[in-house]
Amino acid sequence: MRENSTIRRNKKIRKILLLVLLPIISGLLVWLVGNTILLNLAAKAPVDAYLVLGGSIKREIYIAQVAKQYPQTPILISAGSKDPCIVGLFQGVNAPLEQVWLEHCAKSTFGNFFFAMPILEKWRARHIKLVTSPSHLPRAKWLAQIILGSHGIWVETDIVKEIGVPGNQESRLKTGLDVIRSLIWAVESQVIEPKCTDVVKLSQVNMTQWCKDGFGCEHQAKLEQESICQHPALKRRGFVPPL
Repeated sequence: MRENSTIRRNKKIRKILLLVLLPIISGLLVWLVGNTILLNLAAKAPVDAYLVLGGSIKREIYIAQVAKQYPQTPILISAGSKDPCIVGLFQGVNAPLEQVWLEHCAKSTFGNFFFAMPILEKWRARHIKLVTSPSHLPRAKWLAQIILGSHGIWVETDIVKEIGVPGNQESRLKTGLDVIRSLIWAVESQVIEPKCTDVVKLSQVNMTQWCKDGFGCEHQAKLEQESICQHPALKRRGFVPPL
């Protein structure tokens, strides 16, 4: 009798598990199919946003030229160089500032995509170019494809070569842990939306305060505070350098 009772209990447990898991698995399959269709469509669409990962000012030098060539395409720079240095790079090549945003919440590569994803979704971006460097691959690309791809955003890369010691050093352990974390977040982010409270439009950077407090830029930018704060482009925008 005890054996029969155990068999009946096991059958009941299997039935309950089946009833619980079946809709979850079915929903997951429907989502995967739908997302695959979205990604295929996004891959054929034109690039509608740029995401620049911080770690080397070379990437921001590059994106300033891109902004000049494609002034209407929005650009998000995640955890990049100091704000006035980026302003200096853009005004140095007469690139527009209006379609550029600076995100300051990310502290890691995973954080870049963690905070960038909701912003890109708000922009309704579907095909982005990821600007990074060879030293940041393949981890950055994999994390982008997992996290952004899970939201139907197609990712292709623009690789900017670095000089000297890069800001990003990759390892298999770091890559493996971040990939696992990204796979988990790809699922969780379907219902959870993180918010970064420190996003600044490049045209609205408080140059008065920066020039008053003082700042320095990475040497590869070949920028000095005085040249940035005295630039004619700032004066045309009504900026008056502090005494």
